[in-house]
Amino acid sequence: MTLQMVSLALILAAAEGAAEPSGGSLLNHVVTAVVFAALGLVAFCASVWVITKLTPFSVRKEIEEDQNTSLAIIIGAMIIGMSIIIAAAIV
Repeated sequence: MTLQMVSLALILAAAEGAAEPSGGSLLNHVVTAVVFAALGLVAFCASVWVITKLTPFSVRKEIEEDQNTSLAIIIGAMIIGMSIIIAAAIV
């Protein structure tokens, strides 16, 4: 099974748990929340990894050693933006 198939199966399982009437069990809601949180974290980590790989320089070196405040602000804004998008997708 590929990672995409596993992700799709988890999303479908979470959607089924969320589609139950309000009398659904607490366990189903907890599992749904955990699945969506895990998928959100994976998407967030993937976006940070892509940004660091696309830059033609070392992001860590620029921020830590060279004290590049502008780059730190841009990376922070990207992290906040991705977090807002993932939170909106989960809700």
